[in-house]
Amino acid sequence: MKDHQAPAILPIFPLTGSLLLPGNFLPLNIFEPRYRRMVRDAMSGPRFIGMVQPVIPGPDNWGPVADSPETPEIYSVGCAGRIDQCEAQSDGRFLIVLRGVGRFRIREEVEVHRLYRCVRAEYDEFSFDLEESGHGLAPAALLAAAQEFCQRLGLEFDTDLLSSLDGSVLLNALCAALPFAAAEQQALLEAPTPSQRQALLLELMEMSTCQTADTDFFSPPTIH
Repeated sequence: MKDHQAPAILPIFPLTGSLLLPGNFLPLNIFEPRYRRMVRDAMSGPRFIGMVQPVIPGPDNWGPVADSPETPEIYSVGCAGRIDQCEAQSDGRFLIVLRGVGRFRIREEVEVHRLYRCVRAEYDEFSFDLEESGHGLAPAALLAAAQEFCQRLGLEFDTDLLSSLDGSVLLNALCAALPFAAAEQQALLEAPTPSQRQALLLELMEMSTCQTADTDFFSPPTIH
């Protein structure tokens, strides 16, 4: 992580349902004043923001945290992203794209006299994130399972696009795109290695597909 100059004191953006993984890109519409300030501060420095999930998600799993507390309890593992694109809008919003660089573990929350929250982040536990490899992964198995999963849930599946991705890029893209619950997304994020993340993803797809026999479990987004 040192090569990418990710700061030890890291601003965080607690958000349910937006999974950032190493190598992934995450577009965000930043409109709250405290997070607009965070983006301005990040752009004047190393451009890093830490994405974390609240432990208690919103009622629809994809929306804001329940009751929107100012300081919700958050998971201890997140992913640091560098702002690759930032477009200021006329109404004060920012449209940004984060590139996932590597995961971190929160050691403590720190007071830095900002509107937003900051943590002391440690990256050593996940130092291999910078060199994630597709070696040992099974793209064909992932694609087949994802296609069956999407068909059973009535989701759109872009076979050509996903087939063009290899190894950990495909794996992380599927983890981020498929509509799993927040706790399941967190488990995918915290999987120690790509091969373990793949095994968990395959298990989650199989379990979720089985549940659709009697339950309309997900609202179907478009995967592209």
